This record gives sequence, C-alpha cells and structure tokens, in this order.
Amino acid sequence: MNSALKIIVAREYLERVKRKSFIISTILMPLFMVAMMALPTVLMVMSGPEECRIGVIDDSGKIAQTLQGGDEISFTTITDQSFDQAKESSEFDAFLVIGPDVVANPNASITFYTQGAPSIQTEQFVSSQIENTIETIRINNSGVENLRDIMKSVKVDVEMKTFRLDKEEETETSSMLSYGMGFMATFILYMFIMLYGNMVMNSIIEEKNNRVLELVVTSVNPTWLMMGKIIGVGLVAVTQMLVWAVIIMIGSGWVLPMLTSMAAGADGSMMAAMSQLTDLTFMGQYLLYLILFLIGGYFFYASIYAAIGSAVDNLQDASQLQTVAILPIILAFVISMTVVNDPNSSLAMWTSFIPFTSPMVMMARMPFGIDGWQMAVSLVLLYAGFVGMVWVAAKVYRVGIFMYGKKPTFSDLIRWIRYK
Repeated sequence: MNSALKIIVAREYLERVKRKSFIISTILMPLFMVAMMALPTVLMVMSGPEECRIGVIDDSGKIAQTLQGGDEISFTTITDQSFDQAKESSEFDAFLVIGPDVVANPNASITFYTQGAPSIQTEQFVSSQIENTIETIRINNSGVENLRDIMKSVKVDVEMKTFRLDKEEETETSSMLSYGMGFMATFILYMFIMLYGNMVMNSIIEEKNNRVLELVVTSVNPTWLMMGKIIGVGLVAVTQMLVWAVIIMIGSGWVLPMLTSMAAGADGSMMAAMSQLTDLTFMGQYLLYLILFLIGGYFFYASIYAAIGSAVDNLQDASQLQTVAILPIILAFVISMTVVNDPNSSLAMWTSFIPFTSPMVMMARMPFGIDGWQMAVSLVLLYAGFVGMVWVAAKVYRVGIFMYGKKPTFSDLIRWIRYK
C-alpha cells in the first residue's frame, strides 16, 4: 500500500475509534437494540387494567349478572336509575349500557362511556366477558346438546415444523426469525451506509473549507487522498460491526442455549427460532455475509458521498446533490421490506443483483436460504460496481476540491467526469 495512503487511513481511523462516543455507541448499541425489542413486552406484562368502577345498565337482563370484576375493575348493576340520572353521579368512573337486543345484535347494543380515555386493557377486559356471555347464550339457544364440547373437539391449532432442504442436510428454520433477521440486517446496513457515508462527506467539506486539502494534494495524489479517507472511515464501520458480531456470537453460543433449556415448554415456532439462533455455523455465515455486504455497500455509496463533498463548499449545497445517494438507499430499504414477505420473487432476485440496492435486499433474503451462486454473483457485481464508482468519484474529486464559491450542477459533475 502507498505510504501516504497508509498515513491517511491511519489518521482517519484512529481519530474516530479513540473518541468516547464511538466506544460508548459500540458497546451500548447492541444492548439498546435488545432493550428496545424487549421493552414493549415488559411494559405489557408490568401494566394491567387501571382502577375503574363501572356502572352497568342492562336492559336485556342477561349480561350484568355474569360480569365479574378483577383486582382493579369492579362492576355494579344499576337498576333504579336511567343512564341520564346515573351519569350525574361521581360514584362511577365509567358506564356500560347494554341494549335489549344484545344477543342478536351486540355491536349496536353495547356502549361504553368513560370519564376519561380508557386503557386498552380495560376495554379488552370488559369486551371479552361480554363476548363469552353472548357465546354461551347463543350455544344454549341453539338446541344442540354439548355444542361447546363439540366445538372444542373439532378446533385444531396447527404448528408446522419447517425445514430448509440443503444439498447435504435438512435444516430446521423459522419464518418468524428469518423475517426478524432480514429486517434487522437491512436496518443496520441502512444506518451504517447513511451514517458513515455522511461522515466521509462532512469530513471532506470541513477540510476543503479549511484549505487543508490544497496543502495535502501538493504531496499526495487526489485519488489516494480520497481513498484514504474512505478506507479509514470504512475501517471504523467494520470495527464496530466486528465488535457487534463477537457480542452476537457470544450470545448465540452461551446465553441463548441457557434460555433454550429454560424454555423447554415453548411452542414449536419459538423452539425452531431458538435452535436457529444457537446454530453457530449459521450465525457465523450470516454475520460474515453481513460484513461483506456492509463493506461493499459502504464503499459504493461512500464514493458518491466523497464526490459530493468535494464538489461543494457547505452542507446546504450538499443537501441537493445528496439525493443521488439518498434516494437509492431509501428505495433499497423500501424494497427490502417487501422482499421479506416473498424472498424468491422476481423483484427480490433482480434488485439483489443491482449494486445500488443489492446490499440491503440480499441481506433481507439471506435468512430464508438463498442459493450460494446468487450470493456470489451479488457480491461480485457489488464489488465491481464499487470499483467503477470509485473511478467516477475520483474524477469528480480531483476537480471539485479546487472549486470554490459556486454550487455545481449535475451537468458540471458530468463535465468533470469527462475531463481527461
């Protein structure tokens, strides 16, 4: 490697990995992502129905006596007052008004009035009891003996075990896990490409405004200067991803097996997901591909960001030119969200070969079991595209770093690319 390039790469890399913000984000981000995924479940478990005193006016005479309160909810049947009279009282927090035709037409016969906005748990608690009562009444009115037992005997909950047919063995999979892994990988690539691509662009703009680049290019070829900055920042991204990969592999090899043994009574889909997550071969291969697509996708888009940064004097001017990079990234993210629903569609296959979209789309498909030749072709095309994009960006960079005071247009950029 060129000695000047080594110096530039080392400076860009060390300057960033030594920052406290990098160290903190690298360690805390995986924990934060796990916490965010677990938080909704924890909150739902910890929260319960709010304390609520409900007055029941039952014109049908069939529902009120079956309602049973809980720890925080109580029901009181009102027989000596109309609703207009009862709502003036401060004794109740809510009123449940049931019409006479509730069994035949429940949706039009039940109204729930509250003093304030009720919680979802309270509404579900009340509606579930009414549903059970109406179902019981309808079963009794059907005239069929033991109808509830018959319904229970014919009801079936199917839990399929899913296996992916490989050439050498059958591998148990989980579509739920594949969906989650595809979405997570897509989000990580989207975040990394946008974050570190912008980091390259902002660094070039800052050095250009400080006139540092004019001094540096007197001793370093502009192309090497651009590549040094791209590689240095890229190594920061790879370092962060490698740390995350180690944390994930430790979790797959040590933490998850313990959780799997504790969840021996879980349903089949959950056990299949846990089995796949604890497969170190699968997880290692998946993380390897994630890093390879991260490197290719980052270099491809970082070259575009570097060209943009060299062509402008400030971030305001860069915002318009950034659409060249931002729109394909957003398009790839949107396509990836549809791909996880049908990973083998024509749209999924072709967009996983186009360098502008392939990193995110292919990583969304990969957990579902993609043929090795498709992964190889996608990587080859991506890295070939990155080489071509670096060549184009270098042509813009060598001219743009000397341009000041004028916001370039797309026609200017094309003209710079054509310069010999």
